[in-house]
Amino acid sequence: MSEPTPVAELGYPEALAELESILDRLEHDEPDVDRVATDVTRAAELVQHCRGRISAARVKVEEVVGGLTPEAADPEADGS
Repeated sequence: MSEPTPVAELGYPEALAELESILDRLEHDEPDVDRVATDVTRAAELVQHCRGRISAARVKVEEVVGGLTPEAADPEADGS
């Protein structure tokens, strides 16, 4: 079995797909006791990574939306 891609190198869709795969395996397959700890550790890393990506995206969206304030709403924009 090859080494998994480091979590930091995964995009959000890849991390989420891997997390869903791990959860599906834990929920539906006969648990392999030798693999459970590894799966749970990897799942925790993936959750943390996904949360970080979501937080970063939220900050970026807030920055972009904050810059969209219409000048017409600014009382100083009309020169009065």
